[in-house]
Amino acid sequence: MPERPLSHEPAQNDGTRQLLQWGASIVGTGLLAGLLLVTVLGGFSPTGAHTNSGWLALIIALMCLPFGSLLLALGVAKWLRNRAIARRG
Repeated sequence: MPERPLSHEPAQNDGTRQLLQWGASIVGTGLLAGLLLVTVLGGFSPTGAHTNSGWLALIIALMCLPFGSLLLALGVAKWLRNRAIARRG
């Protein structure tokens, strides 16, 4: 089986753009849910949110912020790697 030569060019569609878009979208959704929780939906205390819709916003924020941050961090890392490969190439 012949070996393929290693290319220093990043793949044209390696998913970096999608990771950045979806990570930013999910983080934005989490921030919006948190902002709505604090301003419109009754706020929260150490025991939780004050309204049912506040609980929903709290759950959405607590799910979106960590997951979106990880996606965004992975996208930024891939973007930096692709940039370094393009500079070397």
